[in-house]
Amino acid sequence: MSESNEKKRGFWSEMIYNNPVFGLYLGICSTLAITTTLNNALGMGVAVIVVLTISNIVISLIAPLTPDEIHIPVYIVVIATLVTLVGMLMQAYTPELYTTLGTFIDLIVVNCIILGRAEAYACSHNVAESARDGLMMGLSYTFSLLAMSLIRQILGSGVIELSNPMTNQLIFSLRLIPEGFEIPVFTTQTGAFLTFAILAALVSAYKLNNEKKEAAAAKAKADAAKEAAKAAAAAAAKVKEAA
Repeated sequence: MSESNEKKRGFWSEMIYNNPVFGLYLGICSTLAITTTLNNALGMGVAVIVVLTISNIVISLIAPLTPDEIHIPVYIVVIATLVTLVGMLMQAYTPELYTTLGTFIDLIVVNCIILGRAEAYACSHNVAESARDGLMMGLSYTFSLLAMSLIRQILGSGVIELSNPMTNQLIFSLRLIPEGFEIPVFTTQTGAFLTFAILAALVSAYKLNNEKKEAAAAKAKADAAKEAAKAAAAAAAKVKEAA
């Protein structure tokens, strides 16, 4: 396999196989609550990317200096500080988005994805690896939010639209479903659970299918190796007999 293919596989491993929402089932509360519009999804996604990436970097730097007995409280303080800063910036420059997301911005502090990556990865890896892990997990989380919000917004309202979070000016609006044919349930929490269940099932099926293909390929490779070994043994026996 070429190097570029390996890198591509690594990217999709983060986005699909290790997807924090549909693969690891982390951060589901905020995902279900705020994925009603693309604006909400992008706002929360960017906030999580920033907090997750920077917190991973900081925790990677301070982990060797932090006693094991207090490392979780220290990590929470780091994450809470970053969330506070991000919240203040959003309140200053994107007030309407900040109001819409409400307490879910503050709840990033206890988001399982943030603390989980700090505990499971950043504290035992170098800065570059931790930064990459934070960025990839943040992108994967944002990808999940966008997928859910896109489905819910289109089916629930029939329209896909996006606004500038700083000026609240409409960037584009496109009606895909005629008025009267929308499915309003997708704008409710019931629709959120339905969308999550369908996407999680699709990701699980994709992973299972790939695992079967990999197992079949590994078996074929092992069988080919056995056949090659048998052929080599037979050739060696013939040479021995001839001698």
